[in-house]
Amino acid sequence: MELTGTRTVSFRDLGHMAYGEAWDLQERVFGDTVQRKISNRTLEPSARQDTVDQLFLVEHPPVITLGKNADSRNLLITAGEKQGVEVFHINRGGDVTFHGPGQLVGYPILDLDHYYTDIGRYLRDLEEVIIRTIGEYGLQGDRLPGATGVWLEPDNPFRARKICAMGIRCSRWVTMHGFALNVNTDLRFFELIVPCGITDKGVTSIEKELRQTIPMEEVKGHFLRHFSDVFQCKISDGRTG
Repeated sequence: MELTGTRTVSFRDLGHMAYGEAWDLQERVFGDTVQRKISNRTLEPSARQDTVDQLFLVEHPPVITLGKNADSRNLLITAGEKQGVEVFHINRGGDVTFHGPGQLVGYPILDLDHYYTDIGRYLRDLEEVIIRTIGEYGLQGDRLPGATGVWLEPDNPFRARKICAMGIRCSRWVTMHGFALNVNTDLRFFELIVPCGITDKGVTSIEKELRQTIPMEEVKGHFLRHFSDVFQCKISDGRTG
């Protein structure tokens, strides 16, 4: 699939993949990208190789991840109660979150020197992509001041609920990690954690809001189109790259 823009992002659909395997892939691509930027600083302009922006979409088996700022008290299960759910301590920002089947997880590994060197703007743009994506289903996504991610009815203290979590890492203006959009996610898994450390708000999914299962491939298509529009990039097929 190719979507037109002024920059190119190489896209790979990883399908269903264990979290550890996807994390290893991210780390390898992220590390290669950062190292290329470092190496380019010592080379003549004619010898420099530009970095390649990449985007991975994936669904994971049930897994809980804790960011570098996570409070272990927000993990509500002990080692003996994990019910087959893996737990990873990782190097993204944010607290604790859940990934699992029916959730669209995205990992953009972008060199922000191709776009803008502004982490706040990057997160707002990533939120905008999700807001537009769920808007395809008649859902009004919005931001919650002081928090990342996408919410429904964030201004209603009794009904505010999170539909998409976000957490990233950035070094030398190269990003990794990303977002987790609840499409058809089994929301009971969120009872094992305090999502993102927020105790007074709930979580939801597109399926729960619409009371029907949503085709994941359809959601991916909407997401890629809006990612291309917001980031002004061309999405190229990176399966062979």
